[in-house]
Amino acid sequence: MSPPLLKLGAVLSTMAMISNWMSQTLPSLVGLNTTRITTSDTLTQISPKEGWQVYSSAQDPDGRCICTVVAPEQNLCSRDAKSRQLRQLLEKVQNMSQSIEVLNLRTQRDFQYVLKMETQMKGLKAKFRQIEDDRKTLMTKHFQELKEKMDELLPLIPVLEQYKTDAKLITQFKEEIKNLSTVLTGIQEEIGAYDYEELHQRVINLETRLRDCMKKLTCGKLMKITGPITVKISGTRFGAWMTDPLASEKNNRVWYMDSYTNNKIVREYKSIADFVSGAESRTYNLPFKWAGTNHVVYNGSLYFNKYQSNIIIKYSFDTGRVLAQRSLEYAGFHNVYPYTWGGFSDIDLMADEIGLWAVYATNQNAGNIVISQLNQDTLEVLKSWNTGYPKRSAGESFMICGTLYVTNSHLTGAKVYYSYSTKTSTYEYTDIPFHNQYFHISMLDYNARDRALYAWNNGHQVLFNVTLFHVIKTEDDT
Repeated sequence: MSPPLLKLGAVLSTMAMISNWMSQTLPSLVGLNTTRITTSDTLTQISPKEGWQVYSSAQDPDGRCICTVVAPEQNLCSRDAKSRQLRQLLEKVQNMSQSIEVLNLRTQRDFQYVLKMETQMKGLKAKFRQIEDDRKTLMTKHFQELKEKMDELLPLIPVLEQYKTDAKLITQFKEEIKNLSTVLTGIQEEIGAYDYEELHQRVINLETRLRDCMKKLTCGKLMKITGPITVKISGTRFGAWMTDPLASEKNNRVWYMDSYTNNKIVREYKSIADFVSGAESRTYNLPFKWAGTNHVVYNGSLYFNKYQSNIIIKYSFDTGRVLAQRSLEYAGFHNVYPYTWGGFSDIDLMADEIGLWAVYATNQNAGNIVISQLNQDTLEVLKSWNTGYPKRSAGESFMICGTLYVTNSHLTGAKVYYSYSTKTSTYEYTDIPFHNQYFHISMLDYNARDRALYAWNNGHQVLFNVTLFHVIKTEDDT
């Protein structure tokens, strides 16, 4: 039973007790318990005197009054001792009723407080449980991050071992240079003491050895991709930009081709700085529209796929003429075997340290990637390799040192997933992540001179740095 109902029951019980007591006790208090009532055929009516009240009466079956009990008004008995007891009892009942009401209010308030405290305790319990779970999750995450960093460092151990050998070789070169410097100093002091022709030949030999060493460092296996570095934001969502890997160190021209079709305009900039500022040096109007974004500039010429065909075009920037064109036999085109993003990217032309390449797919190879090495002058296919990787499942691809590297997507989370070596005709699955910062890559090409990947990332022209694992062969290895 709720507190209000308890209070109401107590009051009603108390009132019943008081009424019962009054009905039994009040007549004796006023001296009416000995009153005799005479009954006869004729009813004797008793009229209450002034100042008296009727407290009780009785009737016969015919409705006639046979008994009437009267008592003085309360104010006339106010000084009576029993009347005072009655009044005090009524006051106590009222006080008890008020106390019960106050107790009820206080109990309700305390009950609400207990409910509130119970809710807060449950909340604190849940928070402590969450803190415990978060602590375990955080420790697991930190442990996994440390494990991943250790896994990244493991491939660098053989690299460091090789660098120790390289350091010894460089130390030898430094010693020889130091000896030559000493000889030159002696020559300055004693002119004619040495044969200048012999000394000059020693310098040439040393320079040749240094260049040979650098050439051996140009090729290697891809280990890591870092970046990107955002160079510029321009153009549509799809396009291509590039430099010539065979250009001299002083020649840093940039070529820019916006969109993947319906365009023939190539913009040229003298340097990266001019490209960033938008200062064009020249504009070329090609004789044909291009398809896709997988063009390449190589040794002063632009190589691109002619729109709606499998024909490769070689265009000279110096003469402004087409130097060669050839159909790539059986190659799919016009979105038959594109990369995952589409855009007529069926034929991908690229260059690396070895030469010029074409990457595409054929029906004969069940839509899987075909790698062909091209003659840069005639566009003739020198040799081809059939891989087992579906062209339509590839995000993009690029060549480094005769090895094709394929990404598994053009969207966020892409990584280099597959590689095929034309040297050994073997493949392997890789796991080399890179940061697709702007979520959609429509062009990714390697430049051997810059040792970097050029990319068009959702209207952003960006660069990725690559880390290669070098194996230096010495004369002892032959």
